[in-house]
Amino acid sequence: MKYRFLLLFTLVIFSCKQEPTGITAQEIIDKTIKTAGGERYKRATITFKFREHVYKSRRHGGEFQLERTLEDSAGVTRDVLNNTGFRRYLNDSLLTVPDSMTVRYSSSVNSVHYFAHLPYGLNDRAVNKEKLGETTILGEKYYKLKITFEQEGGGADHHDEFLYWIHQEKFTIDYLAYKFLVNDGGIRFRVAYNPRYIEGIRFVDYENYTIEDFTTELSKLDDLYLKGELIRLSTIETEVLGVEVRN
Repeated sequence: MKYRFLLLFTLVIFSCKQEPTGITAQEIIDKTIKTAGGERYKRATITFKFREHVYKSRRHGGEFQLERTLEDSAGVTRDVLNNTGFRRYLNDSLLTVPDSMTVRYSSSVNSVHYFAHLPYGLNDRAVNKEKLGETTILGEKYYKLKITFEQEGGGADHHDEFLYWIHQEKFTIDYLAYKFLVNDGGIRFRVAYNPRYIEGIRFVDYENYTIEDFTTELSKLDDLYLKGELIRLSTIETEVLGVEVRN
């Protein structure tokens, strides 16, 4: 009887050790980035138009350059953010920009590129990933991932909090939400639509929603959206002008 108990106990321990723990947050992000373009992002030059500005990104391994161009009566203003910092040009002449405005311009340029290129960037060193669980939206199963940022390397908006709903089979970001603190703060919930692949890289547009109660938990926004309790603000459409992927 004693030996039978020891054998049973050993089998239970062995079974517990062999039981799969399920997919991790890191594995979900890796699969999602691969689905959206993977290594092609690192060799891509992407040009797109968002509202009145033209944006351009160039990446080569760990080096990057993000641009924003506006042409108006004053001429052509070009903002450039890269590994060395931020610069602003007017008709190719370098302008002097106060430090306070440098932070604001850099954040603005980076933010538009960040959303246009999702999920690329979610494996940066400053990114913290946490799997909150699973849910079902309109009959489709999703992983819920919380994303936060370290202060070092997380940029001026490192306090912002994000939540992504990632399809369990397709590994696509179909819904996302975020809470931000700048300009008195706010909450946004986005619904992706019009997915398309250009040169192997995935792009989407968004329906953009909000809610007035800033204390609302991001994890509840999918239910509020389905109940029609969110406020629709706008649509966010990206006109992709060109994608070039180097060999």
